[in-house]
Parts: sequence; C-alpha cells; structure tokens
Amino acid sequence: MSVNNDVLYTGKTHITGGRNGFARSDDGQLDIKLSRPASKDPGTNPEQLLGAGWSACFIGAIGIAAAANKLAVPADISVDAEIDLCKTDAKGYFLQARLRVSLPGMEAAAAEELVSAAHQTCPYSKALHGNVAIATTVVV
Repeated sequence: MSVNNDVLYTGKTHITGGRNGFARSDDGQLDIKLSRPASKDPGTNPEQLLGAGWSACFIGAIGIAAAANKLAVPADISVDAEIDLCKTDAKGYFLQARLRVSLPGMEAAAAEELVSAAHQTCPYSKALHGNVAIATTVVV
C-alpha cells in the first residue's frame, strides 16, 4: 500500500477479545462492548458497525453529489443498511449488503442519479465494490 500525503483523517481504534471483546478509539469517543451477531449478549458487532459507518459516509457523499448538481437534499434523508455475514460450503466467510436510501420528496430520476454518484465517491462503497455484493434501493 502506498502512503498518501493528503490524509484527511486517521481513525484509530484498539480492539481486544475479538467478537466478544471491546473496541475503543484513541480519543475515547468510541468505547463499546462487542458481541457475536445474533447473540443475546450486550454489545454490537462488526457488521452493525460497518453498516453505521458506511451509511453515515454515504449520506455525506449524496450531499456532495447534490451540491455539485445544485440540488437540495431532503432534511430527512436516511439510509438503512443490512450487512449479511455469510458462510460458503468450503467454510469460508463473506459479506453481502443492502442499502435502502430514502430521499423523500425528490424526483425519482434525480434521486437515483445522486445515489449512483455517491457510490462513485463514497470511500466505503469504493472499498467494497467488487468485494461485496451490494444491492441498493432508492425510495422517494
């Protein structure tokens, strides 16, 4: 991996105990218990964290696309993310994802264009493209 001199931010976390452990950021803003998916134990899991981070970033990318096209983004924009942890027959694991993007009151074609543009600029979408099956639904 090459080093980019234009780093805008570096998120730093320390994880102990894996899926049954703890996650803490260096600034203390993130301090959570981790638990296995679908367990009754308190805590969140990596799939939920990926969905939350990706959705937040994706809304920002929609805002950038909207500004470039001189469009207003609805104040009640939202993204519902579903991240599936899947298993293959060969005992391998992989992820698949669904994003449901709600842009209430927007014209359908404009909303679809913004979501498409957001996938081209959102760092999460770019990182996952080609590695994770992604289905996107746009609701207006």
